[in-house]
Amino acid sequence: MNNKICLSVSFLLCCSGTNPSLRNEMKILHVEEHGVSLEEVHEVTRFHVKILHPKFSAISVILSYILSWIVDVHCDVVLYMAVKKSTVISRLYLLLRNSSQKEAVREREKDQVSQGYSEFLLPSPNGPLKMNTWFALKNPHSTSIYPEKIQLLPANTTPSCCKMIMGNTGVDIEMELIGDDERTVWKSVVSKDEYSKDSHPTPLTLPGIPAEEFLKKHRAELIHGVKNPKPIADVLSSKSMIGDEEYSRITAETTEQERMRKLLNAVLPKGPEVMGACLKALSEHEHHLVKYLSESST
Repeated sequence: MNNKICLSVSFLLCCSGTNPSLRNEMKILHVEEHGVSLEEVHEVTRFHVKILHPKFSAISVILSYILSWIVDVHCDVVLYMAVKKSTVISRLYLLLRNSSQKEAVREREKDQVSQGYSEFLLPSPNGPLKMNTWFALKNPHSTSIYPEKIQLLPANTTPSCCKMIMGNTGVDIEMELIGDDERTVWKSVVSKDEYSKDSHPTPLTLPGIPAEEFLKKHRAELIHGVKNPKPIADVLSSKSMIGDEEYSRITAETTEQERMRKLLNAVLPKGPEVMGACLKALSEHEHHLVKYLSESST
């Protein structure tokens, strides 16, 4: 009798139709009492693996190690950047989509963000890329890129990054990733207006008024006068200046006054960089209130 079984493949494998080349690379790993064995598969489609003569042990794992080297996956590109006096310093990450890598990178970059770095979520490559492949990062205006290549790594590993340095000459940042076959797999541009505005260290003062002094002096007026604190909390959360728990406590409050009170309680102990970012967000989202309070202080 010719038995056949079809198993669902529920991981980030990207194929189109039947892929004969995958059939030779994919195996069924059987973990048995006295060792392991590999079983060949009959057919590989986009969502299923077909086995002609199924054999099951107590624990069977679908995927041999070699599969992790050939799957195509979708990914995202994230850039962390700061503008110094004469240079623009940035780090580019290539991350698996819908994985924990993005949060891991945000945790790694948290201290840098508090010192003036900004996060840029750049456009993703148009199509999937092959896992574990190396890509060369190119920027015609860079003075240094190290390492010169970045590798797309599996979800359970620390993502790699390229550090890029260029002169602060007021030009757009043009980037592309090129595979070993010399094919460009990704291109993006960060305009000079975008990074000049967002990447400079956060201004810590209104005209003549330090952020800490302003927030403490006008605490009561801000609590009762800010119409919607949530956009300010969103800005600080996006820069990792307040944590997820702090953000949840702020947004969980049922009145705008209590939300603003919780927001100030979270911001004031964190130092001048965070207070400066809070004041900047307030001046953008509550312009008339901040203008009125600043004029009343002079």
